[in-house]
Amino acid sequence: MTISLIMFLGFVASTLLITFWAAKRNTGASAYFAAGRNITGWQNGLAVAGDYMSAASFLGISGMICFYGYDGFMYSVGFLVAYITVLLIVAEPLRNAGKYTMADLLAYRLKPRPVRAMASLSTLTVSTFYMIAQMVGAGSIIKGLIGIDFEPAVIGVGVLMLVYVVFGGMLATTWVQIIKAVLLIAGALLLSFLVLKYHDFSFTTFFNAVSKADFAGTAEPKNLLEPGLKYGVVAAGRWGPLDLVSLGLGLVLGTAGLPHILVRFYTVPDAKTARSSVVWAMAIIGVFYIMTTFFGFGAATILKKSLLMTAEGKETPNMVAPILAQVLGGDLFFAFISAVAFATILAVVAGLTMSASASFAHDFYSNVLHHGKENRPGQEIKVARITAFVVGAVSIGLAIFLGPGVNAAFLVGLAFAVAASANLPVIIFSVFWKRFNTSGAVASLATGLISAIGLILISPNGVFGKAGAIFPLENPGIVSIPLGFLAGYLGTILTPRDPEAEAKFAELTVRAHTGLGAEKATAH
Repeated sequence: MTISLIMFLGFVASTLLITFWAAKRNTGASAYFAAGRNITGWQNGLAVAGDYMSAASFLGISGMICFYGYDGFMYSVGFLVAYITVLLIVAEPLRNAGKYTMADLLAYRLKPRPVRAMASLSTLTVSTFYMIAQMVGAGSIIKGLIGIDFEPAVIGVGVLMLVYVVFGGMLATTWVQIIKAVLLIAGALLLSFLVLKYHDFSFTTFFNAVSKADFAGTAEPKNLLEPGLKYGVVAAGRWGPLDLVSLGLGLVLGTAGLPHILVRFYTVPDAKTARSSVVWAMAIIGVFYIMTTFFGFGAATILKKSLLMTAEGKETPNMVAPILAQVLGGDLFFAFISAVAFATILAVVAGLTMSASASFAHDFYSNVLHHGKENRPGQEIKVARITAFVVGAVSIGLAIFLGPGVNAAFLVGLAFAVAASANLPVIIFSVFWKRFNTSGAVASLATGLISAIGLILISPNGVFGKAGAIFPLENPGIVSIPLGFLAGYLGTILTPRDPEAEAKFAELTVRAHTGLGAEKATAH
């Protein structure tokens, strides 16, 4: 307990020093929202990885693999493969044609006010749901790791996150994410090493044990290498396999529409560096998700199942990695993994708050309410800071209201589903379809947003689906994603052509692919 607390405080102190350093360099909107566009490829790659590898990745997937084997590993595959979409479709056009937010790309050739208003609503929705999931996870994990009650833990994480964003801006957020990524990879490498050491560094021994995992002799043996333990017909009913396909679509396509990932590509000097940062991120994330198999499968072959159960007999998948660390590496390693979990949550919520506040201040306040004219110098940054406080307070309040019992995976799934159903279609249509117009963009954003939220509410995980789910799948992507694309198509072809939007398509294409006229890096 004492060692864990010391490591927690050490991480907090180091990140506050970074925030103090970054605050002195936040001169102007470009510095605050985009770190002056001076982040290098490898730095941004680490930051993207740090932003992406959330508590759900580190703790949740470990538990999923431990309890469900192959089916749990599908989460790792989905999260990694998603970056191919980001690399090939999103990163370069976004960096070249935008300024601070996703809506900058959409407003380049469409009517700015309606598309910015809808894009801002979508960004705030995705960021808030994702953030609540992280806050709930933070409260539960910190309570389990160092004994702080749920409510103070949530408030503490929220306050620290606000300090990073309000005072340090994107520069501080970036370096918090870089430090977190380094710590997470180091922890994962050491934990994987200890698991392999336990199995005499023999992959044959390791996978033989996995094929007949029995939680160290305390449970019925089961082959974790076989699919179907979670999404098979026997485990999940006739809709199980289709639910897995729906989950995969949400993960692979949703990443390319996540606002806190998209804003990272504005922090680099040019599109070449943006592509480079995606390659770095894919390498780092790939290594990490390969290692989740070692400590996920390792827990099932090394730990007694009683260590992974509550007093009431419920499974605790989020505690798989920390408990495995304690068994294999002792209290010191347990404290380190605890600090890494804490760093993971802080880095992700800081990124989410940054993207939400930037979207509201830049898109809604400056461009919707004030028609793109800043009424006073520095006003946009001031509004972003106020928005960060509001978003943070709302997220803290909702996380405490929902309590530790809320299904965090449900909230993360909703964020990915909205991002894939609403944000991705309009990005693709805007960049690759000349006929696309403002009506199509608004229809796509609205339909994707409403359908994803609506279907999850009536799903088995949803508020209205508990007694008897109207929509049988836990993941709505297989329905809501096509609806988002269809709405964009119909909204465009059923309304008059927009000559101005079509005329600017060639200009957007040149800028998106060459970077001609793109925002440049600035001195801090």
